[in-house]
Amino acid sequence: MVEETPWQQALRYANRANPYPFYEELRKTPVARQPDGTYVVSTYREIVALLHDPRVSSDPRKCPVPAAAPAEGSAEAEPIREALTEPNIITQDPPEHDRDRRTMTPHFVGPHHAPHLISDLEPEIRRIVDGLLDGMQGKTRIDAVDDFAYPLPVTVICKVLGVPLEDEPRFHHWIETALDALDFGPEAASEEIRSRRAGGRQAVQEFGQFAAELLDRYADQPGPGMLSAMVNEDGPEGRMSKSVLTSNALLLIFAGHETTVNLIAHSVLTLLRHPEALKTLRRRPELIVTGVEELLRFESSVQFWHTRSAVEAIDVAGTTIPKGAPIFLAYGSANRDPERFTDPDELDLERRNNQHLGFSQGIHFCFGAPLARLEVQIAVGEFVRRVQNPRLVEDPPPYRHNQIFRGPRHVLVDIDGIHD
Repeated sequence: MVEETPWQQALRYANRANPYPFYEELRKTPVARQPDGTYVVSTYREIVALLHDPRVSSDPRKCPVPAAAPAEGSAEAEPIREALTEPNIITQDPPEHDRDRRTMTPHFVGPHHAPHLISDLEPEIRRIVDGLLDGMQGKTRIDAVDDFAYPLPVTVICKVLGVPLEDEPRFHHWIETALDALDFGPEAASEEIRSRRAGGRQAVQEFGQFAAELLDRYADQPGPGMLSAMVNEDGPEGRMSKSVLTSNALLLIFAGHETTVNLIAHSVLTLLRHPEALKTLRRRPELIVTGVEELLRFESSVQFWHTRSAVEAIDVAGTTIPKGAPIFLAYGSANRDPERFTDPDELDLERRNNQHLGFSQGIHFCFGAPLARLEVQIAVGEFVRRVQNPRLVEDPPPYRHNQIFRGPRHVLVDIDGIHD
């Protein structure tokens, strides 16, 4: 039996709750070629360099499918690869990326002379958070995911985009089905994962049809939210094509809540694992801003990204990544790199110069970062302030199958009550 690489071990479901020992081993070889021809980059300095390197493409259409079997992490194991071939701002290179991001940004944050759409959401976010916590009154056990981490960002992104909240159960099912079928590790060849792939592909197709129909409705009858504005308003460089609009709508609905759910859930989990940090934050609530940045570093919502490839040969840390090779950037590993962060496995709510990769860097820096930061600061801050004596019921909690968007499926917490 061939011994698995540290990367393959990190991708196994049994290690989802704690991939960090395998990342530590992986960083000994900053650029590690995998059996399927993928190059995994795991150290902070090298990842940052590649994020700013024009020789690295983000367009999956430029990345060949590795010839190896799905069991070795091949892109054939990805049921949503075909959806990613439709261009959106994550899977585009300049100049198309720059043009489309410039077109979308004013609809999300506001025009350059009044960029306050996100900050204007603060009262609404506080109202939602207060309502969720009020709804826990009288309970002695809560699920920090289902009762708190999920409802907030999905409600907010529906409002921002103009997606009817009553459609949430439908797209939630499609997203969960697609993500549960996504596997880049040794288990990708298992019968269980194979059986999920057809369902994953169908879910992506139905999700895309839903987004296209929503855009068509707004083209016929404009309404509130970003999607309607993108359909009906001309930017300085014109409107995006229907296919690009649909692909970006899918991205915004998905990414607009999925990673924030994981971040809130992991923040609660991490603070309950570190009672001194919880006490500090309760005593000094002003630390929530730097605290959220540290929580972003400590438990990265996006563990790695997988659509990058080399358009030219690139020498990195003594290894040559050949032209055409797929590149995986392991953000979760880089954020624990001791060459960049002092005591990286320690939680420090006052950590300075915390330039983590929780939102990536470079031209693909997370589009929704300002909204995610605001949501998590309010949600975690109010959870710490109002929830009395929270205790973890199960540690580690059960994790979702997906490896990229790593997060707990449930975080059960016993509580003594809710403060006003």
